[in-house]
Amino acid sequence: MMRKLLLALTFGFSMSLMGQVLNVASIEKVNLPEQASVAAISPQGDYLLLTDATNQGLTKYDLSTGDTQVLSTALSAGHNVKISPDGQMVVFRESTFNKKHLRFSTLNSVNLATGAKRVLVKPTRDLQGYSVDSGSACIVNKGKYSKKALIKGKPNQLPVLSIDMGKLMITINGKTRQLSPNGTQFSYMWPSLSPDGTKVLFYQAAHGAYVCDLDGSNVRKVGKMRAPVWYDDNTIVGMIDLDDGEYVYASTIVAATLDGTTQTLTGDATIAMYPHASAGKIVFSTPTGEAYIINVTK
Repeated sequence: MMRKLLLALTFGFSMSLMGQVLNVASIEKVNLPEQASVAAISPQGDYLLLTDATNQGLTKYDLSTGDTQVLSTALSAGHNVKISPDGQMVVFRESTFNKKHLRFSTLNSVNLATGAKRVLVKPTRDLQGYSVDSGSACIVNKGKYSKKALIKGKPNQLPVLSIDMGKLMITINGKTRQLSPNGTQFSYMWPSLSPDGTKVLFYQAAHGAYVCDLDGSNVRKVGKMRAPVWYDDNTIVGMIDLDDGEYVYASTIVAATLDGTTQTLTGDATIAMYPHASAGKIVFSTPTGEAYIINVTK
C-alpha cells in the first residue's frame, strides 16, 4: 500500500517587491523515517539523498514509496554528492584518517539499479573537484584531470570546477587553469555549472553569489544568498541565513534570475537551509532534521 509521504503545510511564503521568479504551488513536509539533512534531489525529482548534520552517511529515499536504500555510512558521503542525469548513478566522497590524523578522501560511485559500487579515486589528500555527466565522472585530483567511465554510452565532457586553497579553478578539455573571476584575494565556495554547461555559479565568501561565463568574463552578482544552486539556466536558488556566531536563528529560501529579479520563497516560521532543485521541486532542510519540498512552476 502506498504511504502518504508529503504533508501539506501553510507557510505564508512571500514574494519580494522586485518581482516574481517562480510560481509557488505548495510547500510540503517530507515524512522522513528519521531526522536527516537533504544532500541532493534526483534530476527527475523522484528521490532524495539523505545524510546527517555532519554529512556522514548517504541514504536514498524514494518519494513515492518511502523506501530507503543505504548507500554509505562513511564520513563526508553527503558532501557535494552528485547524481548522473538519468538518476541511476551516484558519485560521492568517503573520508578516512590515517595514524597521524590526516584526512584522506576516496571517490566512489554506486549504481542504484544493481547496487554495484566502484572506487573511482583511491584515498588522496587533494580531491579538488569532479563533475558527473551521462556516462562518466570527470575528476581533478592533485591538480591533474582524469576521466572514469560510469556506464556504457557516449559520455559528454563537461568542464570541471574545483577549489584549490580557496581559489576557483576550471578544467576544460583536460587542462586546469585558475578562474577566480573576482580576484585571487577572495575565497570561493559552492561552484557549479549551469545545466547547459555555459555558465559558472559561485559564492564569494562574505560577498554573495555570482555568475560568470566559462572564461571568467561577464560577471554578474545574483544576490547575497549562500549555498546557491541552479534551478534552470536563468534561475538561481539559495538561502539567506542569519546567525549569532554560533547558531543560525533565521534562514529563508530565495530565488533570483540573472537579470536581478528576486523572490523569497519561504516565510519566517521555518529555518529553511541548503536548497536543492530539480523537476519543478526545491527541497530544503532545517537544523532540526526536517525536510520540505517547494512545488514550483515558471
